[in-house]
Amino acid sequence: MLTFPVNGVLCTLALLMLWRAEELAEACSCAPVHPQQAFCNADVVIRAKVVGEREVDSGNDVYGNPIKRIQYEVKQIKMFKGPNQDIEAVFTAPVSAVCGVTLDAAGKKEYLISGKAEAGGKMHVTLCDYIMLWDSLSATQKKSLSQRYQMGCECKIVRCPSLPCEISAPEECLWTDLMIEKQVHGRQANHYACVKRADGSCSWYRGVALPKKEFLDAEDP
Repeated sequence: MLTFPVNGVLCTLALLMLWRAEELAEACSCAPVHPQQAFCNADVVIRAKVVGEREVDSGNDVYGNPIKRIQYEVKQIKMFKGPNQDIEAVFTAPVSAVCGVTLDAAGKKEYLISGKAEAGGKMHVTLCDYIMLWDSLSATQKKSLSQRYQMGCECKIVRCPSLPCEISAPEECLWTDLMIEKQVHGRQANHYACVKRADGSCSWYRGVALPKKEFLDAEDP
């Protein structure tokens, strides 16, 4: 019968546990969000083309090793939210395992890019930010970026975890795309905004035109 030293077995198990912990730590995990919620959470939201890409150093970590980031040079077409200057560069991590974003730098595709502001006309993005090809957005989403999403930033969009589900406060809108349609980009994400009404409550609103002041024409999905 083969025997193994106890210390050797324990050492092997410890190494396996450390390897597994590092593997899990490197994974990028993001909770799904409605486009309006992503808009409200972001510092910067722009429509832009990516015209260049390069790897750059962004300081050093606690061990003195250089921190690498990908710098995308962008040509801003329109800013929906952000500082009083054009965004010229978008930074992200170099690999998707640490939430890095891959964009087409040929300058032919237009993107909607949301993320965190950095000084000097720069922003940082991750896989958890809302980044979409502009042509993939619905007409309602494009219109909502200009004003309607901002009108609903005081509202709270609550994801339905299981059926039945309901709101717990009047300022909430219940997001059911994941539960009913089994997808993030469902009917509510593509065609509805959660808008605050005159009485302080919030309700889903559908339509290209801005809602009336009283929001009496708000539709429930």
